[in-house]
Amino acid sequence: MSSKEINTNYQRVKNNLPDDVQLVAVSKTHPAEKIMEVYSLGQRIFGENKVQELREKQPLLPKDIQWHLIGHLQTNKVKYIADFIDTIQSVDSAKLLEEIDRQAAKHNRKIKILLQVKIAEEESKFGLEIHEAKELFTDWLNGNYPNIQIQGLMGMATFTENKDQVMKEFTFLKQIFDKMCLQKPLKILSMGMSDDYPLAITCGANSVRIGSAIFGQRQYDL
Repeated sequence: MSSKEINTNYQRVKNNLPDDVQLVAVSKTHPAEKIMEVYSLGQRIFGENKVQELREKQPLLPKDIQWHLIGHLQTNKVKYIADFIDTIQSVDSAKLLEEIDRQAAKHNRKIKILLQVKIAEEESKFGLEIHEAKELFTDWLNGNYPNIQIQGLMGMATFTENKDQVMKEFTFLKQIFDKMCLQKPLKILSMGMSDDYPLAITCGANSVRIGSAIFGQRQYDL
């Protein structure tokens, strides 16, 4: 995809977003030079799915980029990104949370995280059950995991053409988010991708993860 097309796509997405909605530009499978094109338009938050790809790109790009890890994260790979990652959106187990806390302490920093809640009906989707998310949040409020900051929740809807199904799942996560905010206000509700982000925003998302609507289809398969 040409620079002009990326510019047009990016401006279209930005124009569709309310001012209070965070854009995470999902750059997975796209090379550093394409990321720089979007960076030059003012974008500073980029999302990657895989640790190895993120580690390869991060040294090549400006240090003020806020990197978000949005894909499934194995505990044994946290150490590779703990010194620079801004936010891990895909925390789906207590074991992973413990490891992030441990690695953050090694680097004397606090890592922002989102608890990924399972809202889709598909078996392939990762995520915490609602009671698990609430338990981890309560544990954190009680002083556990001092080297992380729980910023909010993330969810992925079922991959389906049925908009009613998607809306039901997004609305459900917004309800969980609102209930948890009664304990302590949270900042981020991350829902919606290129195909469904307008619907996610109407359901209460204030952060969206958009890749193909900006960069076009994947450059290569990983």
